[in-house]
Amino acid sequence: MRAGHQKDQSMMRKLALRNALRYFPPDVQKLLAPEFAQELRLYGHIYMYRFSPRIEMRAYPVKQYPCRTKAAAAIMHMIMNNLDPAVAQFPQELVTYGGNGQVFSNWAQFWLTMSYLSQMTEEQTLVMYSGHPLGLFPSSPGAPRLVITNGMVIPNYSSREEYEKLFAMGVTMYGQMTAGSYCYIGPQGIVHGTVLTVLNAGRRYLGVEDLAGKVFVTSGLGGMSGAQAKASVIVGCIGVIAEVDKAALMKRHQQGWLMEVTDSLDQCIKRLREARKTKEVLSLGYHGNVVDLWERLVQELDKTGELLVDLGSDQTSCHNPFNGGYYPVQLGFAEAQSLMASDPATFKKLVQESLRRQVSAINRLAKENFFFWDYGNAFLLEAQRAGADVEKKGAERTEFRYPSYVQHIMGDIFSQGFGPFRWVCTSGDPQDLAVTDQLATSVLEKVIAGGVNPAVKLQYMDNIRWIREAAKHRLVVGSQARILYSDQKGRVAIAVAFNQAIAHGKIKAPVVLSRDHHDVSGTDSPFRETSNIYDGSAFCADMAVQNFVGDAFRGATWVALHNGGGVGWGEVMNGGFGLVLDGTQEAEQRAKMMLGWDVSNGVARRCWSGNQKAYEIICETMRENKGLVVTLPHQVADEHMLQQALRP
Repeated sequence: MRAGHQKDQSMMRKLALRNALRYFPPDVQKLLAPEFAQELRLYGHIYMYRFSPRIEMRAYPVKQYPCRTKAAAAIMHMIMNNLDPAVAQFPQELVTYGGNGQVFSNWAQFWLTMSYLSQMTEEQTLVMYSGHPLGLFPSSPGAPRLVITNGMVIPNYSSREEYEKLFAMGVTMYGQMTAGSYCYIGPQGIVHGTVLTVLNAGRRYLGVEDLAGKVFVTSGLGGMSGAQAKASVIVGCIGVIAEVDKAALMKRHQQGWLMEVTDSLDQCIKRLREARKTKEVLSLGYHGNVVDLWERLVQELDKTGELLVDLGSDQTSCHNPFNGGYYPVQLGFAEAQSLMASDPATFKKLVQESLRRQVSAINRLAKENFFFWDYGNAFLLEAQRAGADVEKKGAERTEFRYPSYVQHIMGDIFSQGFGPFRWVCTSGDPQDLAVTDQLATSVLEKVIAGGVNPAVKLQYMDNIRWIREAAKHRLVVGSQARILYSDQKGRVAIAVAFNQAIAHGKIKAPVVLSRDHHDVSGTDSPFRETSNIYDGSAFCADMAVQNFVGDAFRGATWVALHNGGGVGWGEVMNGGFGLVLDGTQEAEQRAKMMLGWDVSNGVARRCWSGNQKAYEIICETMRENKGLVVTLPHQVADEHMLQQALRP
């Protein structure tokens, strides 16, 4: 058995090396082969480090790119932003965020892609297979300039074990969400999402609008989770965030997003108590394992009767728990990294034991007036697999003892058509971003003045406040980008206003519209985005695939479809888009057509699943758009009738 395994490993390594070398002519393969083989032995993958660019990697003003089309230049701007060291988590490995969310699988792919984009005309489309540029193919001016797929593996082989093999061979990759679709805008996106989540958690769980003196405990200060520190300050609460990696913690502290740091639990508890008493706004980083922090909070409760935490969550990369996404409490950071490589089986056991301890502490606190939610990082899913007590009796497969943030907090927002809409000013000029902020605020105020229902108005007001305060909070990292949550009406109106401003010279260069894949229609993920769909279709992926296809023929400049993202490989299908506004009438028409579909697809799906808020929104949208005709569900409320019909 062992001999067979070694033979398989040898064949896989040979195939991985062959696959990497085929990017290069025969006269240099002999030079590169031993170097690539060494990378494979050391890192389990061939990144081709020697071809890492020597230029400063950042989003340059769009006019500086040597391209034949504005669309290609905009795409290059977005790619380089995703790999900017100020933005990307591990830029040398082409990882933008999430521990393993890549832009490309190796550096040869980066160079080839940039070369193709510089050549591309308005009658060609670049096709990307999991990081690999297949080539430029003839198409029409109305077609997407770029079509991306990442991780499209035959379903029976979409397991973590198969992924490790396929990734090692260089034939697939994990694009997370906006890493592999070239649409990441730094931590600003997740800051805004976290602000809305914590704000609405306070409304739902604590019944308050003002979070002063309330304590939010969580973990993670990495590429995405680092937003929790900034969001805590923006909403005005006390955020205590644990992080095992000192480098990540200090990066957030130096950035100004984390106000204080300590490696002492005693000091952590002392500062927490002081801030609660004075209602001080505070983001406090604890350099240590979050399990120790949760268990200390339990000790304080049992010893003094004082509950020191109101809200809690977790943002470790639990979608990848055994490869650095979650560090067990029993080991120090360096010790854990060593064991992860030398003895994966033991490391996995320790991770699962740590998850059980973490859940046990959370369960004790939850007996009091404390509320916990899963942040869509597969924390509760992995805790369940580890044997932790997270079961909810009589629940659906997607439900646990604690809700996901979609089920209780953001799900209603998605059902109303609101989601993370974003844009990038490709001039690179902060003044252009300031103009877009003013335009977006004005547009949303006009929508409110035209009359909206109270729930929709509340969402608009939250986002107007966000935009007005965005510059003050210095949220831009990398490209000149902004995010806000908006519905179909708001997105279309903002796009039209931007396009007209470009046409009249008020904005100096094209603007790229995009969104997080974590949106109304972009993602089918039964343990996150679609976890509040209860008609049995939460495990179906028609919505995300239809969205990708529909965006492509309705005017998107580029589209992407991914396996994995957020909760991990094999657990989700998601897609995104980029749409370049250049001031032309054609761009305005594309925006109206594509953005309408990109939102209404998901609202219609939620309506059909029985969501009342989505039903109301889709009916209102049909009244305003006669071209939209959606199948509406009839209510089936007679439980007795169902039981009678099913009786043998």
